[in-house]
Amino acid sequence: MTFQKKSSNLALKIDKMPVEYNFDEPNLADNIVAEPGTVYQTREEHTIYNPDFFNNKFEVVQFINSGVKLSIFLKVKETCPLTDTEWAQYLDISLKTLQRYTKDEAHIFKPIHSEKIIELLEVMNFGNTVFDSAKQFHLWLKTANYALGKAKPIALLKHSYGKELVMEALNRIEHGIFV
Repeated sequence: MTFQKKSSNLALKIDKMPVEYNFDEPNLADNIVAEPGTVYQTREEHTIYNPDFFNNKFEVVQFINSGVKLSIFLKVKETCPLTDTEWAQYLDISLKTLQRYTKDEAHIFKPIHSEKIIELLEVMNFGNTVFDSAKQFHLWLKTANYALGKAKPIALLKHSYGKELVMEALNRIEHGIFV
């Protein structure tokens, strides 16, 4: 998102740095907040693009309590190998309800559903860093795993304890411990 005014050298860039201001001109555009040194970033940008998001558990809890917007859910859905039916089962809602949610652009998921979405995002982010490609990671998720009691990792993700088992298995793979 970029705002620019032709008659001055004011350039406010939210998605790219640097941010430049010239406040010598008395009539700035009415739709631009003139606060030197301040750049606002949306919560979605911070969550999706900040690799350190999951290191701050308090921030994760706050984010979950405020609810996941549909736009974030759709981004997570793109990175995850689940069908709509599997998503509905994962979120413990009906397929029709999920379809209704995805048609409402302003929908914000309840905290109980937001937690599941964020947990899956955490697994997807970590798994994609452990494996060379998303395709390899998705294959691993759908393959029975001896270290996980011959269960498919994707089947364990429905519950928080299963998610922890999958994260531990990914951590072992990252460190070269395969069993």
